[in-house]
Amino acid sequence: MAQSMLRSVDQIAVVVRDLDASMKRYVEEFGIGPWQIYTFGPDLLTEMTFRGKDQPYRMKLALATVGETMYELIEPVEGPNTYEEFLNEHGEGLHHFGYFVEDIDAAIREMEEKGYPLLQSGRGFGTNDDGAYAYFETQDALGCIAEAIEMPPEMPPPERTYPEQ
Repeated sequence: MAQSMLRSVDQIAVVVRDLDASMKRYVEEFGIGPWQIYTFGPDLLTEMTFRGKDQPYRMKLALATVGETMYELIEPVEGPNTYEEFLNEHGEGLHHFGYFVEDIDAAIREMEEKGYPLLQSGRGFGTNDDGAYAYFETQDALGCIAEAIEMPPEMPPPERTYPEQ
């Protein structure tokens, strides 16, 4: 049996049209929260790509912990990007699962060698311009997109939280 490069599912991400309404529903109906809210875009990220080209985009995202899993809600703001494509093709729903890696470049090479090209990426969301993510074209093989995430040692403080603490 082949050794798994995906040793865990560390994040589940849902694309939504209205981040605030979605957070409210998740808190009130499912008890998921509190949420830490960020805006990812060119002012925070040092590098952004989409479909093989340098491409700035912007999204609002909210992070919460469910057990040991990071749960993420994403609302696209400016594109083009994979989130807008997903909403246009499928509506709101499960967009990707994420797995943590120590070396994003090695993860990209490994996935591309296996035939799963890079779909979208970003770098520099940590406090020291570290941290990176890479989405891969795995929809046909896995039913959704896979994302490798190199978490930074320290995240910047969130713009806000919901519910406010």
